[in-house]
Amino acid sequence: MFTYCKKSLAMSLLVGLAVLFSGCGTQPQAGAGSSDSNPSLAASSPAPAAKVELTISAAASLTDALKEIQASYEAKHSNVKLNFNFGASGSLQQQIEQGAPADLFLSAATKNMQALVDRQLVDKDNQKNLLTNELVVVVPADANASIGKEEDLTLSTVKSIAIGIPESVPAGNYAKEALTHAKLWESLQPKTVQGKDVRQVLQYVETGNSDAGFVYKTDALTSKKVRVAFSVNPSWYTPVEYPIGIVKATKHGKEAAKVYDYLQSKEALDVFVKYGFSAPKGS
Repeated sequence: MFTYCKKSLAMSLLVGLAVLFSGCGTQPQAGAGSSDSNPSLAASSPAPAAKVELTISAAASLTDALKEIQASYEAKHSNVKLNFNFGASGSLQQQIEQGAPADLFLSAATKNMQALVDRQLVDKDNQKNLLTNELVVVVPADANASIGKEEDLTLSTVKSIAIGIPESVPAGNYAKEALTHAKLWESLQPKTVQGKDVRQVLQYVETGNSDAGFVYKTDALTSKKVRVAFSVNPSWYTPVEYPIGIVKATKHGKEAAKVYDYLQSKEALDVFVKYGFSAPKGS
């Protein structure tokens, strides 16, 4: 009888210990922040909002200014990521017409924006002129050639002149307008080398592959490898205007509208001016 009692007591102790350790094993899970065991904790820790990525198709001449603006904007809007698609305005227009993803469009010519408005891809009430620029001719920084006006491009010492493709690069079209007005376009054709955008034209002159090139003043200011030979007569070409518009197909209308407004703010315009752009008169 005594032996049986000892065995019963031992069994009771073992069962008690098993229950005790089992309870201890589940305790850390409750303290680890389980939403099931602590609904109030789950409610106070909402999941972070998903980051919205916006694609901005922009004229190549805006590259440096927009990169600086990007850093400032993303620092203040942690839920937004700006992705840029830089290129010739005509090419970007065609991409949007063909359904390429874009939330905003910044063109270096009003005709490219107007084409998208006409095709109802950009709402006319969600686009406006943002900036202005001017056309200049640059030469390599160490060039000895004396070029001070359009007529000097006909000199025998000038063997290669770079311009953007007039059909797709606004700067190239402006250059064609100016040279046509000066009655030099046809005679200079044998010397002409065309670039896919204004930055490629700048590169041709930087590397010495061209003796002169038509670029925007803002592009000339970005490079120490070139110098401005002269400013093209502004009455000889269409005013250089940069419209901005919201693409109707955007899936992030609210965020796109905020960027659209921000790029028109004094803070953003100050950056554009720093890079040589001008704000339209009256803005």
